[in-house]
Amino acid sequence: MLPIRDHNPSSRTPFVTYALIAINVLIFVGYSDMFADQRRLFAFFDAWALYPDRISRGEDLHGLFSTMFLHGGWMHLGGNMLFLWIFGDNLEDEMGHLGYLIFYLVSGLAAALAHVVAAPWSNVPTVGASGAIAGVMGGYLLLFPRARVDILFFIVFLVRIFTVPAWIVLAAWFGFQILGGADANAGDGGVAYWAHAGGFVAGFVLTIPLWLRRGATGYWKRQSGRPRHPEVQYHYSTSRIPTVRRKK
Repeated sequence: MLPIRDHNPSSRTPFVTYALIAINVLIFVGYSDMFADQRRLFAFFDAWALYPDRISRGEDLHGLFSTMFLHGGWMHLGGNMLFLWIFGDNLEDEMGHLGYLIFYLVSGLAAALAHVVAAPWSNVPTVGASGAIAGVMGGYLLLFPRARVDILFFIVFLVRIFTVPAWIVLAAWFGFQILGGADANAGDGGVAYWAHAGGFVAGFVLTIPLWLRRGATGYWKRQSGRPRHPEVQYHYSTSRIPTVRRKK
């Protein structure tokens, strides 16, 4: 179940969201050649990744911030940037450019600290913008629970696109992080579940003051739980590619 877009493009250009995507991509491209040389890659991550055991000893504190601009591969980068592109623009619309940037960085910091608290003596390097983006998702859930999101649903060869309320997608995603973090063997898969969950909760909590200023539940009623500007209606059509039937 993969979100591919929402139905509410922002009413103004989300410069900060675009800039964050560009920065993450450019930084990754800058060191992507190191994946062919594990020693160089290890040295790079040793200098810039998040190491919980070092943070616990008060060392390499810069890793709390630098980790949110590093990624472990193209798929890791692509997935994170997709989620940021889908959910970031509407939040930036509501918070303003500077407020949204501060919100993003604080959410990422909270996610990194949650990971350190969950595994304080781990010496495994942690990289990824997932925690900060999880904060964006938490804020989106509070402000726009009924915004419509298209998800790509696939099981083996069955592929379909469904439109569902944002709260279903985001609540399910958060639930998966809690279940993953509760699994004693989850760390073996290389996913920082508690960083994701911590970032999500931080983003939700950080958005509460804005939600209250907008009128709290009254804001949901006025906007039907969706962004303020009109939705975009997407139309699906049957593929024009001819079907080639197998001869019997």
